[in-house]
Amino acid sequence: MDKGYSRPTKRSRELRLGATEAERKLWQHLRARQVAGVRFNRQFPVGQFICDFVSRSCRLVIEIDGGQHNRAADQAYDLRRTEFLRAQGYHVIRFWNSDVLDNMDGVIRRIEQTLADMPSPAPSHRQVGRLWGRGPKGRGPC
Repeated sequence: MDKGYSRPTKRSRELRLGATEAERKLWQHLRARQVAGVRFNRQFPVGQFICDFVSRSCRLVIEIDGGQHNRAADQAYDLRRTEFLRAQGYHVIRFWNSDVLDNMDGVIRRIEQTLADMPSPAPSHRQVGRLWGRGPKGRGPC
């Protein structure tokens, strides 16, 4: 059920159902905190854009690009999109479909390295609570 605000939930659902082969394969590795213990959402809206994969806690966006992203107009759109996401505090990494399909180990290593290199966000009350043995444990690096 959609909420009463303007998030593109219906479109996100459509994109999840129509995922590319590369998106489906990468999702099998990202789902259920399998990479560095970090939670990812797929086809997640950030502002007016729907991102392929997003870790909200780590502020990381992963985009999987097909051949259409080689066209000049699409590259300009991707640049504007990336600038917007960075302005929202997200780090963006991109992979070609062929990278995901042919070199999954390399893709996962790059995601793990990116997560390891990211600064930790300011501690929240939930994280402070963990210092004293309360709150969720086993969280990822972010």
